Amino acid sequence: MSDIEREAMEYDVVIVGAGPAGLSAAIRLKQLDENLDVVVLEKGSEVGAHILSGAVLDPSGLDRLMPDWKEKGAPLNVPVKDDNFYVLGEAGEIRVPNWPMPPLMNNHGNYIVSMGNVCRWMAEQAEALGVEIFPGMACSELVYEGDRVKGVVAGVFGLEADGSIGPNTEPGMELHGKYVFLSEGVRGSLSKELIEKYNLSDGHEPQKFGLGMKEIWEIDPEKHREGSVTHTMGWPLGGNAGGGSFIYHLENNQVYVGFVVHLNYKNPHLFPYMEFQRFKHHPMVAELLEGGKRVAYGARAISEGGYQSMPKMVVPGAAMLGCSVGMVNVPRIKGNHNAMHSGIAAAEAAHDAIKAGRAGDELSAYEDEVRTGEIGKDLKKVRNVKPMWSKWGLMPSLALGGLDMWTNTFGFSLFGTLGHGKSDAEATEPAEKHKPIDYPKPDGKLSFDRLTNVAFSFTNHEESQPAHLKLKDESVPVDVNLPKYAGPSARYCPAGVYEFATEEGKEPRFVINFQNCVHCKTCDIKDPSQNINWTVPQGGDGPNYPNM
Repeated sequence: MSDIEREAMEYDVVIVGAGPAGLSAAIRLKQLDENLDVVVLEKGSEVGAHILSGAVLDPSGLDRLMPDWKEKGAPLNVPVKDDNFYVLGEAGEIRVPNWPMPPLMNNHGNYIVSMGNVCRWMAEQAEALGVEIFPGMACSELVYEGDRVKGVVAGVFGLEADGSIGPNTEPGMELHGKYVFLSEGVRGSLSKELIEKYNLSDGHEPQKFGLGMKEIWEIDPEKHREGSVTHTMGWPLGGNAGGGSFIYHLENNQVYVGFVVHLNYKNPHLFPYMEFQRFKHHPMVAELLEGGKRVAYGARAISEGGYQSMPKMVVPGAAMLGCSVGMVNVPRIKGNHNAMHSGIAAAEAAHDAIKAGRAGDELSAYEDEVRTGEIGKDLKKVRNVKPMWSKWGLMPSLALGGLDMWTNTFGFSLFGTLGHGKSDAEATEPAEKHKPIDYPKPDGKLSFDRLTNVAFSFTNHEESQPAHLKLKDESVPVDVNLPKYAGPSARYCPAGVYEFATEEGKEPRFVINFQNCVHCKTCDIKDPSQNINWTVPQGGDGPNYPNM
């Protein structure tokens, strides 16, 4: 579609994605120069509709961006009151004391928040400064001018099911900028294109990922402990995969219940969604949730590679921000503060370049600030925790990772910088090397089937549009992934998008139910043949998360 003539709009900075990174960049740009023309394009139906995070927020980024955020009414209403950490067994749990934990693991001064609501509030602050924000505008293409990124294509609607132009097609617009900021979140389609086109990952470790799934529960007020934070590791994953859970008590008798599975697991029979559902039947968790009700569900991938996996983040005319780069501090389970810091740094670098007449060049000052400033310091201290866990398992990594974080507090590491090795797709082994896993049937009270839960993500896609989940080779799912890996896409997707339909006397048929997609990107990451390419659907389509 790149050869279609479109209207164009000119801006100083075009920002893709209204998450914490993109909105921080927009606000900081207008703080620096109110005359800059800044636009934010958001694919969700509204700001916050596609935002899903734990979340315990470290407010350091917000403090830097808007020191008066409390007076401005930011929705940070629940300070963390207590931290609890458990290693679970099938029938019980062992509490890990807080005193041996490195200082960076302390949640004192942090807040339990809905990042969707935080982003909605940030969007109001941005608009008050004169930022233009357009929700429902999916950015489907990058626009180049020679070697420079010139802009994006946004707002394409009404394509025929086969992707062709039809009588009702709206070709969208080109939005040009002196700079384009990609703050799409994890594994964004434009960021992926940029990384591949400019070889930005060369010289860096492969990015690693986890799948995070989350439910909001309303529980018995007598069991509710506002401000309580609990993390667990161990059961039910055991040696099958790395990962763990979080349980955060926010206001109004609500609890965030989340579960993360690291996507470098070997056994293709593993079913991350069902591991989450099984987790809720642990006695400690079941006792908390019994008598309550689940009111929302969602899922998204999490970048876990950390310091050594961040690719080069700038090219002429463009920069990647936040989770488009991968700035999550894995042991802290926090990335929103770093996303905000990255937005601020990118804005300051772009402002300086535009002011100096260097608009459109590489923002090397931004990359330098990320790697050596607050973000780099935060991530460097914990850079070995993820590779230790992957190489040596839960208990050794707890001990050695804790030791490494302590020594890094004083500026050195006994281990140097460990590598990650294989990508998560390459980590998947043939099914014949592993035994199938028997999962209990959901009971409809504590645990639920996928399609029932997807209804609580309030996901909607206009069905006549082309599927935004594209196969590079349509024969691979049935001819390769099914016989060799037992068809893992039917399990790793937390929304039931993929299935192998069987009819008597016929070959299996691979079905993509793209209408179910919650935009987590797991398929793009974990498919062992790397045959699935996640792209944006029409703007406004996808989940509509409340309070996530």
